[in-house]
Amino acid sequence: MANGVSQHQVVVNAIQDFISSGELAPGDRLPVEADLAARLGVSRSSLREGVRALVAMGVLETRQGSGTTVTSLDPHLLLQPLVFWASIQGGPSALNVHVVRRALEVESAGHAASVIGADGLDRLAGLLAEAEPHIASHDHEPALRLDHAFHQAIAAESGNPILVALVDALGQPTVRSRLWQSVNRGGRIEAAHREHEAILDTLRRHDPVGARAAMYTHLTQVLSLVSDPEN
Repeated sequence: MANGVSQHQVVVNAIQDFISSGELAPGDRLPVEADLAARLGVSRSSLREGVRALVAMGVLETRQGSGTTVTSLDPHLLLQPLVFWASIQGGPSALNVHVVRRALEVESAGHAASVIGADGLDRLAGLLAEAEPHIASHDHEPALRLDHAFHQAIAAESGNPILVALVDALGQPTVRSRLWQSVNRGGRIEAAHREHEAILDTLRRHDPVGARAAMYTHLTQVLSLVSDPEN
């Protein structure tokens, strides 16, 4: 261990630098193991350990007969550990996840209002229309699936793939708790749908301030239910 950094961390840091500098790009194969280990000044076992860590992070992938290559580096792929982390939070930590989710989605809605076009508006309206019969029949699971899709579609309209991935990473783990709320709190599923309609109305008006306010109101309702699950 040199300067407090383990050999496998030297590998992780070096490959990160190769990617950020453009020396390695998505789809590129790593150099031959012996050559790369010599270049980095690490043992081949430490190199393999560092590669395994990067595979677990979604940065590299190893296939039989193809060697080790850089993945697509898609934000959804790289943020999978965040999905796992968010899904195991409870109590105050779960509330903190919701607070961060709210901050991201408020900004997502505001930006979407500035740039959304007719196709995007039609897509959002279609998701709400598809949800209506499930809400009317209290078929909660598909209604919540479409709820999540609605939020994801708004994020997609922002045109920022990192924001889309973050909204998805923090939104996915909340589906289970929101399903419980939907089933056990009379009228919540209908109220959420009305809040979605209010958000869509602000997007139709291309009103960023109104969109942020409508999304904040909606997710504050969700947050209040999560913070007081018994009432």
